Amino acid sequence: MVRSCDCTIDGGAYTARALKTANLAIVFTDIKGFTERTSRQTLEENQRLLQVHEALLAPLFKAFGGRIVKSIGDAYLVTFESPTQAVLSGIAIQDRLWHHNRTVEVSEQIHVRVAINVGEVRLDGNDIFGEPVNIAARVEGIAEAGEVYFTEAVYLAMNKAEVPSKEVGAYELKGIPGKIRVFHVPRAPYRVEAPAPSAIAETPGSESMPPFGNLALSRVSEASSPGAQVDLSVLGQRAAAGAAVISQRAAAGATVLGQQAAELGRQARTVGGSLFSRGMATLPPQVQKHRALVGVGAAVVLAGVAMLAFSGDETVRAIKAVERAPEEERTALAKDVRTLIMKEEDSGRRNFLLGRLTEATGKPDDALKVYATAVKAGSRAAEDRLIEMLSHARCDVRSDAASTVGRLQLKRAVSALEDLKSDGGPDDGVRTGLFGISKCDSKVAAESALKGFKER
Repeated sequence: MVRSCDCTIDGGAYTARALKTANLAIVFTDIKGFTERTSRQTLEENQRLLQVHEALLAPLFKAFGGRIVKSIGDAYLVTFESPTQAVLSGIAIQDRLWHHNRTVEVSEQIHVRVAINVGEVRLDGNDIFGEPVNIAARVEGIAEAGEVYFTEAVYLAMNKAEVPSKEVGAYELKGIPGKIRVFHVPRAPYRVEAPAPSAIAETPGSESMPPFGNLALSRVSEASSPGAQVDLSVLGQRAAAGAAVISQRAAAGATVLGQQAAELGRQARTVGGSLFSRGMATLPPQVQKHRALVGVGAAVVLAGVAMLAFSGDETVRAIKAVERAPEEERTALAKDVRTLIMKEEDSGRRNFLLGRLTEATGKPDDALKVYATAVKAGSRAAEDRLIEMLSHARCDVRSDAASTVGRLQLKRAVSALEDLKSDGGPDDGVRTGLFGISKCDSKVAAESALKGFKER
């Protein structure tokens, strides 16, 4: 439909380009907490998340007649000719994700927001523009994860006999004049035959059934075009493949942890052997009589004691396991260890352990910053580690460590700085930086740090 023209004058010639508009339902979706999630994941994990997300959502958009205009990261912009089909697609998505999330770990679950508006939009190539699009985007900003929100315009245009609804409230949306009434689809069970909101009975928090009772998901085959019916089992195949990769990775990580534990046990046996002999002498006489029977068990227990004594607490041992793991497995293992570390209440110790974990993943330069934070929180262990890093094998790490202890004014580091100033390291003078135009010199860094001590 042509509503107006975009008229320009080019070299005296008057040209007109028709503007096409259409009345469409606009759907926005995005993943709750996606930005925060990506900061804690590897690029590979982010890519896998988005692949599973696409596998779950895209077929349902198409099954209900939607056209995916574009996707940016975790967000989709989709248009429908029917407001009713648009809302049904949102309901189907939430129920499909409910089924999916029951089969994966909490950390791999996907929770999305769905927001819908309807109105006349401007078509420009494959893209769409106009206030209806802006309103849909604003409604998405107030929508809750797991919900399907839509505007009054959608409520008035959709078939209420097919979609139950309930008003959420009237909102002032940024950049939009006046208040916009917003509705949502209430949770099942409800009396589908009664379109009025008063006829809807909600049971919030029910976990025994999908949030919307498969109201729309059960109609996927019906909604699909002939020859392109969508089976629910097919919808999950690509997502299941993604989940399988995740499970394989977790299993590989568990194998590596097991290998590290075995290695720790092997190292502990030497110490455990002597402890075992001494430990048996302290056992009650009635136990010593069964020395041959309890020998293996006692050896295991005493070896465990030795491992505790020489390897530190549970978190430190876990960090060492990350350090000894193959490089390609460290990032995955480090995620679990980080969760363990974050339970530590003392800020100084927590940041010291995070620094050790950062080092274990092969990032000593980043660890320096974390240690500095730990020192400011009163961690003596972090001070010791910073001083140790003044003798690191890498020139850039030594130099950064010197600068860090200088900024922190660690008087205990003066002796180590003087040694570094005198001896430097084997790789001093190595060219670094863009195009190799700079040289690393840890001696100069140490001298500068010492000068800072004297000036203060």
